[in-house]
Amino acid sequence: MYSASLAPPPPRRDFISVTLSPGAGGIETAAGGGGYNNSKAWRRRSCLRKWKQLSRLQRSVILFVFAFLAVCGVITYANMTEPWKSLTSRSPEGQKMDLEIPGLNPANQAVLPIPMEADPNLGDYSDSSHQKPSKELPGRRGPPKLQPRAPRKKVKLQEGAAKEKEVPHQAVQEQKTQKPVISWRGVVIEPDQNTESPSDKIKEPNKSSPVEFEDQKEPVPLNERQMAVIEAFRHAWKGYKEFAWGHDELKPVSKSFSEWFGLGLTLIDALDTMWILGLTEEFAEARKWVATELNFDKNVDVNLFESAIRILGGLLSTYHLSGDSLFLEKAKDIGSRLMPAFSTPSKIPFSDVNIGRGTAHPPRWTSDSTVAEVTSIQLEFRELSRLTGEEKFQNAVDGVMQHIHTLPGKNDGLVPMFINTNSGQFTHLGVYTLGARADSYYEYLLKQWIQGGKKENELLEDYVKGIEGVKMHLLRKSQPKRLTFVGELAHGRFSAKMDHLVCFLPGALALGAHNGLSSDHLDLATELAETCHQMYTQVETGLSPEIVHFNMHAQKDRKDVEIKAADRHNLLRPEAVESFFYLYRFTGDKKYQDWGWEILQNFNKYTRVPTGGYTSINNVQNPSNPEPRDKMESFFLGETLKYLFLLFSDDVDLINLDKYVFNTEAHPLPIWHQRK
Repeated sequence: MYSASLAPPPPRRDFISVTLSPGAGGIETAAGGGGYNNSKAWRRRSCLRKWKQLSRLQRSVILFVFAFLAVCGVITYANMTEPWKSLTSRSPEGQKMDLEIPGLNPANQAVLPIPMEADPNLGDYSDSSHQKPSKELPGRRGPPKLQPRAPRKKVKLQEGAAKEKEVPHQAVQEQKTQKPVISWRGVVIEPDQNTESPSDKIKEPNKSSPVEFEDQKEPVPLNERQMAVIEAFRHAWKGYKEFAWGHDELKPVSKSFSEWFGLGLTLIDALDTMWILGLTEEFAEARKWVATELNFDKNVDVNLFESAIRILGGLLSTYHLSGDSLFLEKAKDIGSRLMPAFSTPSKIPFSDVNIGRGTAHPPRWTSDSTVAEVTSIQLEFRELSRLTGEEKFQNAVDGVMQHIHTLPGKNDGLVPMFINTNSGQFTHLGVYTLGARADSYYEYLLKQWIQGGKKENELLEDYVKGIEGVKMHLLRKSQPKRLTFVGELAHGRFSAKMDHLVCFLPGALALGAHNGLSSDHLDLATELAETCHQMYTQVETGLSPEIVHFNMHAQKDRKDVEIKAADRHNLLRPEAVESFFYLYRFTGDKKYQDWGWEILQNFNKYTRVPTGGYTSINNVQNPSNPEPRDKMESFFLGETLKYLFLLFSDDVDLINLDKYVFNTEAHPLPIWHQRK
C-alpha cells in the first residue's frame, strides 16, 4: 500500500509498474494513491464507507423510502393473491355461471339501502306464510312478458342547489334472510326492526332508492279467469283508445269523452294495471303519450285528493313496477304543483289547486275540506319525499295527521266528515259514517302505519280506536239473514244506510289482522264481506247499487237489502272485489274468487258496450233496461279490473302484501324497509 512520506516526491516516471498479486487478485499501481480491490470484502468496506459519509438526514430518507416500498409490496401481494386463488380454484362451471348472472358486477351496487320494490324486492320485510300459499306452479309474480327493471337513466332529484345532482338508479339483487313474522292471530304489535321510518329517510336527501327485483323465475301461467279479465281490459281500452285517447274519461255509448281535469286520468290510472296484466303494447303506447303529451303546466283547477291518489299515486306505482324514471319525473312535477294547497292558516289543505298558476282555494260554497280527502293523500306524498329526499312533501301531510290526532270532536275514535281550513277544527259535528267523506281516513291510518314499518304508534292507536268506535256505534244485524252491516250515526240517531264504499272495510280489517292486530278483526272482516256479497246477489242484475238500506225488522217477503230509487245506480266500483282479494290472500277460501267471478260476468252482461268500453248504469234492479249512464270511470281500469285479476291469481308474489301497500286507488307502493 502507498503511505505518505516527509521526503520530497520522486521524479516523474514515464512508465507504470503493475504488480499482480495472485493471492489476493489485487492490482497495484506505482502511480496510485490508493489501491482498488475487486473482492467482496473490499466492496462491502467501500459501501459502508460511503454510507457513513452520508448525513443523518440522507440516511433517514433512504431508510424511509425502502420501508415504504416494502409495505406497498406486501399489500399488493396480499390483494392479488386471494382473487387469483379464487379464480384458479373455481370450477369452469362456476366461472361460466358468474358470467351469466346479471348484476354480479360490483358496479351495479345500489345507491341507497332502501328498496322500492318496483318489482318484488321490498325484500324480506315479512314472511308471506300467512298469505294464501301458491300452488306448485313454476312461477314468479308479475306480468307474463314484462319484467321489472331498474331505471337506467339518471333522474334529477334535488332542487335548490347550484346544479341538480343526477343519481343513477341501478338494479341490485337483495340477499334474502329468514325472519319471524307477526302472526295475524297475535295481539301484541312490535315495530319491524328492519324498517326505516320516514324521518330516517329524509336525512338522506341526495339519494334515491333503486328499483330491485327478485331472482328471475318463469312467470306463473295465467288461468282462464285472469284471461277473462285481460279480455275485459282490452275491450275497455279499445273504446278509450278509439274515442277518448288522452282525455279523462270515456263515454262509451255516445263514443266520445268527458273531461274533469284534462290530464288523461283514465290512461294514468291504468298504467300499472297494464304492467301487472302484462299488456306490453298497450303500456308502450300509453308511456309514449305520457312522455310526449302529458303536461301539467295548465291553467286548470284540480282536486287535491283525486289528483294525489290517481295521478301522483299512479305515476309512483308505475315507476316502482317498471323502473322507468320518466314516471318519477312526472310524479315530482305534479306533486310540486299540488303543494300550494297546504298554504292555509291551519295547514289543513284546500280542496282545489290550480296547477298552472300555483294557487289554491276551498270549494266555492264552503271553507271546509272533507276529512277523508285531507287524510288520504299521505301514502303518496310520503313516498314522494322518500324518493326525492325533499322533506316538504312528507312534512305537509304528516302535519295534517298530527293535527287531527289531537282534535276534539271525535266519538270513540270516529271522526266527523268535514274540517275547516281556517280554524283547523271539525265542523258538522255529530255525524259519523264510514261512507263518503270519511271512509279512507280509517284506511290510511292503517296503511301509513304499515308503509312506515309499524313504528308510528299514533296512527295505529287512532286506527284501533276508530274500529272500536265502529263496533260500538255503527254495527248492526239485518233481517232475515242477520247480515252484519255498518250504518251511520247522525246526532245520536242510527241509520241503516250503508254505502258501497264501506265495502273497503273488510279488506282493511283483514290486512290489519294479517299485520298482527286482534283476530276478531278478521272475524268481522269475513262477516262484512258476506254482507257486501249479498249487496250483489240480492239485486236483480247481480250488481250492487251505490247505497243500500238494511231491513232491521223481520217482515214476511222482505229481503235484507232495500234500495231507494235515488241510490240504485252502479258506477263499476271496486270496493267489494278489493276486500275479496285481501280475504282470499289471507284465508285461501275460494268462495271469494267465485264471488268475484260472478261480478265480472254481470259487468259483462249489463255494462259492456259492444263498440268498446264499459258503462256505469242507472238501475241495477232492471235487467232488461239497466239504463246506461254513458260513462266509464277511470277507477274501473285502475282498480276494479286490477283487483279482479289479483283475486283470480294463486301467486302470492303477484303484488306481495308483505312488500306492497295499496293506496286507495289500488296503486301499489312499497313498504319501507332497510336492507341488512
